[in-house]
Amino acid sequence: MELANRLFFRLYQCANMLHKTGSRAVENEGLTTQQWAVLGALSRDSAQPGMSIGDLARYLMVSRQNLSGLISRMERDGHVKIEPDGRDRRSRLVTMTESGQHVWQVLAQPKIRNYYEGVLADFSVNDLTHTLHYLLKMLENMERVDKEAPAEAEPD
Repeated sequence: MELANRLFFRLYQCANMLHKTGSRAVENEGLTTQQWAVLGALSRDSAQPGMSIGDLARYLMVSRQNLSGLISRMERDGHVKIEPDGRDRRSRLVTMTESGQHVWQVLAQPKIRNYYEGVLADFSVNDLTHTLHYLLKMLENMERVDKEAPAEAEPD
């Protein structure tokens, strides 16, 4: 139990430091780590036609409520646009704007690369591979625990 407490406390600290130091890395581009994650998700080839807010929330593992406010701010800043889905008028698709693509590809990517290099400076490829393996294993177990929990009604 003590080892588990230490592990989860370190994960908590890492998440907080990622938010703090990651946001600092891209703050001159007007981004936070949450916006960085949204732009990263939308930059994938499979997301080029756009992603519904629900799909984006599931992909990022955040609530639709939290994502909705974030997307609104990003739309206001011109990074994303929200349009009705041509296949399902009830659904809305989030896509990156040209301005958002410029911020992501030209301005943020070099800063993110530098951030990764600084944080992972003394990690070998083997260290990275093992860390990723164990984080994915934990994530899968957390998803299983989440599915086993009593369902909470999430507003649309």
